[in-house]
Amino acid sequence: FHMYKNDNRLWSYSLTAALALLIPFNLLASLGMDIYLPVVPAMPAILGTSASVVQMTLSLYMIMLGVGQVLFGPISDRIGRRPVLVIGVGLFIAATLGLAATSFAPAFVALRVVQAVGASAMLVAVFATIRDVYAEKPESGAIYSLMNAMLSFVPALGPIAGALIADAMGWRWIFWLLALTTMAVAITVIPNWPETRTRQERAVTVGARDILKSRAFWADTVAFGTAMGTFFVFFSTAPRVLIEKAGMSELGFSIVFATVAAVMIVASRFAPGFVARWGNPGCVFRGLALIFSAALLLMVRQFGWPNSVALFIAPMWIGALGIVMIGAVTANGALSDFGDAAGTAVALHFCGQSVIVGLVGTAFIVLLGGSTAFPLVGYMAFMSVVAAVWVWTTLPRASLSG
Repeated sequence: FHMYKNDNRLWSYSLTAALALLIPFNLLASLGMDIYLPVVPAMPAILGTSASVVQMTLSLYMIMLGVGQVLFGPISDRIGRRPVLVIGVGLFIAATLGLAATSFAPAFVALRVVQAVGASAMLVAVFATIRDVYAEKPESGAIYSLMNAMLSFVPALGPIAGALIADAMGWRWIFWLLALTTMAVAITVIPNWPETRTRQERAVTVGARDILKSRAFWADTVAFGTAMGTFFVFFSTAPRVLIEKAGMSELGFSIVFATVAAVMIVASRFAPGFVARWGNPGCVFRGLALIFSAALLLMVRQFGWPNSVALFIAPMWIGALGIVMIGAVTANGALSDFGDAAGTAVALHFCGQSVIVGLVGTAFIVLLGGSTAFPLVGYMAFMSVVAAVWVWTTLPRASLSG
């Protein structure tokens, strides 16, 4: 394959315009998972299969979202970001249309796998493009943090949208509308998406093994896993803690849950200032400190006022600020030494983060139970300490103080 020549003069968009191009595919990849959740209980009867097979449609999506990035990362380094985006969008749309049309369980499972592969290609193209264009620019912090903050709304609002669509028009329309939305985004965005991959005069010599051997890469990846895992465990336990234990209504829960995402959105606006003042390692270390502090406050809540809504949500506002500070810099930090293989590095970074979140986060929920704050306390405290030690022993210590 011939590699595309990058001319960053073509990517002359303002930050607002760039986000309008980048965010939709990031959100659609996540929405493919979350918008489907409300109809999962009804799918065994609809597909004429067991609940365990339907569960596979969720588990395989998550697995392939990570595995697919490992596949498409190197491909994007070879043929370019734009072709990978086009491939991913095409697979995602085709699979989503197929899901809307079939009631045959094996086909439904297979199409969910294809849909996740398409989503993974979109994510690789988005984040490799960000690395290509903004790696050395102050806007990188704002873009990374806002991309992560926007994803916080998908688990909160996606299932609500799916339930409303299913109630009004039937479950198939969840996938029809998702496919049509993706088509509309593709028609609008792809013609305005220039190739950002730089043509290499020599063969790329950095491979996956070189990236995985880098302690600095893993320092940023473990820190990012800590941040994203904090939100994952919060999302997984909050309904039982606040609705079942604290007696909140579903609407009330949705509102207080959204405040955490809102804090992330607002904080992301200040991310460039954080990066300018403290640098990448300094932001990571301070973000981890905020997450650890939130864990301590949640522990006080659990032992003193276990049914207090305010003492469950307020610490998460502090944790949300830590998530933003970490998310603003870790992707760029993890990829900083691998400009010639940014696609591969992006894929490994997000796949590694997904493994940390999925395995460690789920372990805390299973071992400590999902109806208290203890899984959240345990995950945030344990992972923030592990990540802080890794950062302290790996990244330049002088930069930790800003």
